[in-house]
Amino acid sequence: MSSFPAELTGSYTVDDSHSSVGFVARHAMVTKVRGKFNEYSVNFTLDADNPENSSAKVEIQVASVDTGNEQRDGHLRTNEFFDLENYPTINFESTSIKQTGDDSFDVTGNLQIKDVTKEITIPFTFEGQVTDPWGNLRVGFEGGVDVNRKDWNIVWNNPLDGGGVLVGDKVRLEFDLSAVKNA
Repeated sequence: MSSFPAELTGSYTVDDSHSSVGFVARHAMVTKVRGKFNEYSVNFTLDADNPENSSAKVEIQVASVDTGNEQRDGHLRTNEFFDLENYPTINFESTSIKQTGDDSFDVTGNLQIKDVTKEITIPFTFEGQVTDPWGNLRVGFEGGVDVNRKDWNIVWNNPLDGGGVLVGDKVRLEFDLSAVKNA
């Protein structure tokens, strides 16, 4: 089923200056708050002939959480959310990759947040390849998945007077990745 040219086979490092790893959560039941992590590393290996032999590993620095509001970011770093002091990183490591279409994949793996590890599957789309102005082979992938933050013991909330809660349980994880093939 693979529709990838053989030259894509190899290991890649995500260019974090042209990528984003972020999230979206419902706030006060009426709007969404977007956030991102400014420091992370994403490395993956592609096997163009057999995509199921590909793999990925992500490490996110919790201290780099950025929602555009310093007070909120500080709260997210506390033990009520990510517990930076005890768990400075969020980690994901793939356990399987399944091609689901010409340019789509399900990446299944273990997501570790705080002291909880759960298996999730993230659908990704291959956005293309290009040789950049510096002669590097560059590829792009986009993916996202909805998770329930309570599955990782992130349970803090505040009830609203009119009903509902301040922070929704469902969180959308979003990945827009531009990666360069390693020499």
